Parts: sequence; structure tokens; C-alpha cells
Amino acid sequence: MKKISLILIPICFFVLLSAAHAAVGKVSKLNGEVSYRTKDNIPYQKAKDGIELEVGYWIKTGKTGWARLSLSDGSTFTLANNTELKIDSFLVSKEKKSGVFNLSQGKIRAAVTKLTGQQTNYRVKSPTAVAGIKGTEFMMMSQGYANVFFGNEGSAEISGDSETSKPLSSDTIVQNTRGITPTDPVKVDENTPLHTAKKNFEEITAANPPEDWEKSGNLPHIIARWNINYGHYLADTGKYEEALYVFQIALDLTDNGDIKGDARLERGSVYASFLRNPEAALAEYLLMLEEYPAYPQRETALYRTGMILYEMGFTKRAKERLLQYTTEFPSGKHLGNVETILKTIKD
Repeated sequence: MKKISLILIPICFFVLLSAAHAAVGKVSKLNGEVSYRTKDNIPYQKAKDGIELEVGYWIKTGKTGWARLSLSDGSTFTLANNTELKIDSFLVSKEKKSGVFNLSQGKIRAAVTKLTGQQTNYRVKSPTAVAGIKGTEFMMMSQGYANVFFGNEGSAEISGDSETSKPLSSDTIVQNTRGITPTDPVKVDENTPLHTAKKNFEEITAANPPEDWEKSGNLPHIIARWNINYGHYLADTGKYEEALYVFQIALDLTDNGDIKGDARLERGSVYASFLRNPEAALAEYLLMLEEYPAYPQRETALYRTGMILYEMGFTKRAKERLLQYTTEFPSGKHLGNVETILKTIKD
């Protein structure tokens, strides 16, 4: 019996070692700039159709790159352009399967299969969010600090740094930024900008790559602009903290200065008008003036800065900002109010 045991031990070890190095799947289709590497901190090399993927592999798409990964369990991951994904772990057996996929940046569509009687525990992680998947199809965008999730089929649990999660179901959107607990799911209604964004997302992660990538580049801006309108609605209904969070997601999603300027003004307005926090409002307006000096929102930010300083009793600083307003905007829409306050200060 002892001899048999000694023989079985190396055999079992060999089986486990083989399973650990078994292929996770393959790159079943690609287009444009697609590269891969077999582990961290080594150069990428050009990818080809059919290359086998293992745990630890990275796949990266360029400005015009697109790739489809077919996993051994029948699941698929479709990577749009400017996307980087790592396979952190992967294990499939008859009873259960698990996997962790790290999305450093970009846009993916994940279609995870689920068999009856098989426990499924896949996770897609970005630097600031996690999607827990039991068997579903969803789309995920990781853009800077912000993350956007659209549900297609089934359900997933979306979380930030804490264990608190929000459900993602078919035709809903869930978002988060900076590791904060995600927003409540919102229904994606037809004939809305959000519906347009979802359709664009589906096109860039469809079975075939798009002819151009303009829709992919516009996607963060469309969702950020929708967030500003949605945040305004939240503020009007008394959900002030939720509104501030949605405006912050807009700020983190886009690099469009016009959209970011509107988001700053909206955050300042919520702080000043609803939360009675002039210091926080002032911080938003000063950031607007410093970060986006060439955008039209500057006029309102400069005016509100002067008014808040005046209301807080900082008369000298208020006068400086209001005089600056008259110099920069001699025919500005707030000129009447500015001149009235300047006269009050003088008197």
C-alpha cells in the first residue's frame, strides 16, 4: 500500500500541474492593432488569430484594435479599441467555475455561460470597481477613475471598494467612480441619449469590428452629458448627495472641457443652493476658473465666486473678483448684479 501511495502522489501532482497550465481559451478573432504578453512587465508582441491564452496573459488593443476571446467553457470576451485586459485566474470543473479578469482600461462585452448545476463565479475588475458574474452578458467601460456597466442579459453585482453592491440587470445602467459604492440602477429607455450610448457600445463590441471608431471615442462624452442632466433631475427631487456623485462621475468620465465645466457649475450650485455649503461651492467655482479658463462657463463661475465671497464677508476679495468680471465681461449677463454689489461695497 505504501508503494502504491508513493506512485499516486507524483501522478496527482502531474495532473494538478497540467490543469494549472491548461489553456484558458484563445483569441478566436481579431482586427487592427492587437498585442499580447505572457506575464507582467515584459514587452507586448503582435497577436494572431488562434493564439492560446493562459492565466497571467494580457491582451491589448490599440487605437483601431478589436479582439474576441473564446474561453474553454464557451464564454466570450469582446475587446473594443484602446483596451487592456489581464487573465488573473481561471478554473473550470464539472461542478463549478471561477475566474478573475482585470480590465485596466477600455471597453469590453462579456458573455458568460452558465450550465445547470454548475456554480459560476466570474469577476471582472477595474482599478475602482468589480462586477460579480453568475451567468450573464453585460458591457463594461473603465475610463480613468470611472466605470460604466450596461446590462444585456441575466444579472451581475457591481461594487466598489466596499462589499456593498448594486444589481445590474437587462437594459439598465450602473456606474461608479473612485471605488465608491455604485449608483442605483437606471432603466435605459428607448429614444434617449442613454439608449443611443448603449447601442453604440453594442456596435463596437459586436461579432464584427466597426468600420470606424468614432462612436467609441464619443461614448464617454455622451454618458457624461447624460449624467449632468440626470444629476440635475436628482437635485430637483431632493437627492443632493446622489446628484453630486453623478456629477463627479461625469467629471471623471470625460476629457471634454465644456462638459466638465458644466459639471463643476452644477456641483457648485448644489452646494450653494441646497446644502448651504458656500466653502464647497467656492472650491468648485475656483477649480472651474483654474482648469477650464477658455470655456464659456467661466463667466458664471467668476460671477458666483464674487457673490459667494461677498456673502461670506470677504469684501475685499469679492470686490477683486467682481471687478475682474467687469473687465473680462463688459457686456456680461450678470453685469447689472455685479455693478449693484460693487456700489454697495463702495458705499
